[in-house]
Amino acid sequence: MHILTFEQVCKRGLAQDRRVFIRADLNVPLNDSGAITEDTRVRASVPAIRMALDAGAAVMVTSHLGRPTEGTFRPQDSLAPVARRLGELLGREVPLVSNWVDGGFALRPGDVVLLENCRLNKGEKKCDDALSRKMAKLCDIFVHDAFGTAHRAEASTYGIAQYAEIACAGPLLAAEIDAVHRALADPARPLLAIVAGSKVSTKLTILQSLADKVDGLIVGGGIANTFMLAAGLQVGKSLVEADLVDDARRVITLMKARGAEVPIPVDVVCAKTFSADAEATVKAATDVAADDMILDIGPKTAAKLAAQLKTAGTIVWNGPVGVFEFDAFAHGTETLARAIAESSGFSIAGGGDTLAAIAKYAIADRIGYISTGGGAFLEVLEGKKLPAFEILEKRSKVAIS
Repeated sequence: MHILTFEQVCKRGLAQDRRVFIRADLNVPLNDSGAITEDTRVRASVPAIRMALDAGAAVMVTSHLGRPTEGTFRPQDSLAPVARRLGELLGREVPLVSNWVDGGFALRPGDVVLLENCRLNKGEKKCDDALSRKMAKLCDIFVHDAFGTAHRAEASTYGIAQYAEIACAGPLLAAEIDAVHRALADPARPLLAIVAGSKVSTKLTILQSLADKVDGLIVGGGIANTFMLAAGLQVGKSLVEADLVDDARRVITLMKARGAEVPIPVDVVCAKTFSADAEATVKAATDVAADDMILDIGPKTAAKLAAQLKTAGTIVWNGPVGVFEFDAFAHGTETLARAIAESSGFSIAGGGDTLAAIAKYAIADRIGYISTGGGAFLEVLEGKKLPAFEILEKRSKVAIS
């Protein structure tokens, strides 16, 4: 995949005195008072902005925030808290511009402004062509730096890229592209994937896609329960999708035909109720009772999988393997998380629960790459070509001079 990067554009001097439009992902959590509670995405947007300012550009940045109704402004949908935090990080005031689609706001080289919530614009989500063209007229260079929106073809992510003079990937998006390529397109072997979650149905296409690529497919959570049922084991009253047992068997068969494996737990941690204070009991996978709920993999299974992960060439991680929010059922996830951290192979992790586990065990600095996209990361694992990648690759073929 060949995509023009903003770094390449800047090195060629093409951003000097030009108007740069950066689509960032500033969709941060806010409390009831409207204050930012976690600013990782704002901090992650700073390198692209600094790159543009250092190159002598006039910079405008926008993002979505929450799920506003197009055409209807509410104070809670405003990027005002983000503008304040961005100003603190950049050491300068960052004006917030409303009603910006038709232009009319002052912007000179060396300036940076934040354009109000792009999803307030009518036609944003449907990638309205007229809106896309208006956005493109605002700038000379469009920089997509929001991997979390890369799976959406919207006006501010896809439409503008069709019409801007230059369309390229910002440093955050470029890093995501490189990490995904390293993990899935050209991986060091063995390639192991962890896919966990409550339901097979939500990740069936991911499992099917990875079954054709990976050397080992570790399943966890409710997904593991369905695979256990497919292997002829009983799962008691655990979360399970009995109607997808045949699909699970097909994944197992496909993997086996390639000489690969879907490891089935040999022991599990059970409880009679789903609660933080439930008594945890380790049982052989063959001894699960009718009134048991499986809430984690057992220590033998965890140790076996950890040994495999430590020798992997590449690890793709999406989802905790147990109810790690409850300490009594967190051992499996912690064991695998620490094994990934200790592995000398390249690891890429993504998904909200995965990031929460990484934070809980303080291993962020030992993961090869932590993806910032939730839905986008999942679609990459499914083997889909994301709209952002598609349009940027297409536009990169346009010669620039």
